[in-house]
Amino acid sequence: MTRRLSVRLVLGGIAAIVIIAAGALALTRSDHPLDLRPRAPSQRPALMLITTLPILFPEEFTLQSSGSKTLGALETRYKVLPIGTTDARSLSQARLLLMAHPLAQPAEDLVALDRWVRGGGRVLLLADPMLEWASGRALGDPLRPPAMFMDTGLLAHWGLTLEAPDERGPKVGRIGGADVLTASPGTLSGSACVVGGGGLVAHCRIGKGHATVIADADFLNVDDLDGPTDHNLDALLDELAGLERK
Repeated sequence: MTRRLSVRLVLGGIAAIVIIAAGALALTRSDHPLDLRPRAPSQRPALMLITTLPILFPEEFTLQSSGSKTLGALETRYKVLPIGTTDARSLSQARLLLMAHPLAQPAEDLVALDRWVRGGGRVLLLADPMLEWASGRALGDPLRPPAMFMDTGLLAHWGLTLEAPDERGPKVGRIGGADVLTASPGTLSGSACVVGGGGLVAHCRIGKGHATVIADADFLNVDDLDGPTDHNLDALLDELAGLERK
């Protein structure tokens, strides 16, 4: 009788552990990962894109698509709308914006961007303080991606500080719930936002809108990074999907 009772207690304890573990897993799955399956063309929301990186077009003077894997990944879920500045007219085209290591925006366009976000816009900003992306353009060429994110006060206005890395080189970081390979990433800090990934990613609530800032842009350069990049573009899509559902 005692032996049967002991067995029942052991089995009951195991069952309870399994139930608790299953519940925890269910909670994790409900929060992460998001559904990143390709969308039908008619179901793809507009995504504005402003960037200095060869994502839309190659560095050579041509109107042909760059054929970049980043653009290919984005176009499985979004209708990509290139914009040149963050002026109010450009931002009126959509609710979601990807700023992938952009040029410094004029003061009036920064005001328009901040107003757009506070009014309900969603922006994913890749602010790289030490870009390692190779370029065939000469130093000083205005079409060459800047060596660092040119912050003119936007991050501080949103309560963030961006610091350059002490050491250069590849580093595995956590973006969008996945381990991704970065190159010389910076570090974000600030009490106004939720900062994760050891300072790699910040999620900020700004008025009615949201801004996600990532202190690296090189993780998009999946063909040239020295190491595994299987999850890099999924991490990009995951962060965008997270902004969509906020």
